[in-house]
Amino acid sequence: MPELIINGAKKLCGKIQMHGAKNSTLPLMAASLICRGECVLHNCPGLSDVDTAIKILRHIGCSVKREGSDVIINPLTAKYYDIPDNLMREMRSSIIFLGAIVSLFGKGVLSLPGGCELGPRPIDLHLSALRKLGVDIEENHGCLNCSVPDGIKGAEINLLFPSVGATENIIIAAAVSKGSTVISNAAMEPEICDLADFLNSCGAKVYGAGSSTVIIEGVKRLTGCEHTVIPDRIAAATYLAAAAATGSTLTVGSIVPDHLAPVVSPLEESGCVIEFCGNEVRVEAPERLKRIKSIRTMPYPGFPTDAQPPVMAMAALAEGTSVFVENIFESRYKHVGELLRLGANIKVEGRVAIVEGVKKLSGASVEATDLRGGAALVVAGLAAEGTTCVTGLHHLDRGYENIEGNFTSLGADIKRV
Repeated sequence: MPELIINGAKKLCGKIQMHGAKNSTLPLMAASLICRGECVLHNCPGLSDVDTAIKILRHIGCSVKREGSDVIINPLTAKYYDIPDNLMREMRSSIIFLGAIVSLFGKGVLSLPGGCELGPRPIDLHLSALRKLGVDIEENHGCLNCSVPDGIKGAEINLLFPSVGATENIIIAAAVSKGSTVISNAAMEPEICDLADFLNSCGAKVYGAGSSTVIIEGVKRLTGCEHTVIPDRIAAATYLAAAAATGSTLTVGSIVPDHLAPVVSPLEESGCVIEFCGNEVRVEAPERLKRIKSIRTMPYPGFPTDAQPPVMAMAALAEGTSVFVENIFESRYKHVGELLRLGANIKVEGRVAIVEGVKKLSGASVEATDLRGGAALVVAGLAAEGTTCVTGLHHLDRGYENIEGNFTSLGADIKRV
């Protein structure tokens, strides 16, 4: 079993460029399915989730080539409307293909998705929204049998929660439809804007992306296009947290400053100096971090739930007590037990985690149980004295491209064995 061996307590320095956003690449790949021409996606990260999405497209019948960070998709050969159970289980985001498949074929057969176990993440919002668009869905023993007898038709959809995945599925399904679709209480994440920009470049008419109301005017046909995936804001936040935890000065390039705004305030509250210059951000951390009074995870533009674990690892070394309130996922504190092995002092009560900062962490053997929890363990291991061994790397590989190589280039002593 592969593991990361980290000899910690070393300062980081230098500059790192951000790869494309995982959470944007996957819906863009799904959306390419409904285009009637070749799509070229630039800045696609080398992640296992992206590899799984490529497998799904190839299973459907698309021609997919990868050339460096470019993914070239020809959807014109697509002919299968099912996704095998083994591929659906590889990642939770596989459900994003549902809207595209039923839009293209008028039917679809999928099993329930897999991915990180972060507590209940029901796909009810996806299904109820697609039903309003005219999709008949039968759920049978974990399998979804979908059909659209009369084609996708525009509708007014009010989401009970601003789900990113549900918003994306609706936009994709409604892009080539009859009539207009209005999404109220839509997700406002940057990844929604990236999807809308891609589809509009292909000829779609998506308005209001980035606001709580999104309007999609259905069109008859979409062409292909070239599109550059936005930078990964969560990966950027992870590297900033690592710099803070190790008392380092670091520059993160290829970012969109506005996308990082929700994580800047907690970093500054902890005593870090944050400076933006163009598409770069520089963080200068103090020798000892200060406490972060309170962090509440919220939909964008609130503090992202995906950044909570690595920032918690950073706060574990701060002077004083930091409070985290997790409002998105019920089981997003699985990394806490592993941080305790490294010497952190954290108590969890329901959705609240109380982090009593300690002066130092000590290396230990720990296991990543989910993607962002794994990132928290790497951040903590980089700051800890001694050697930390991190297993469960398949989780990390879903969202971080060459994480050990990147940290090595910044001066860390970390290797995969």
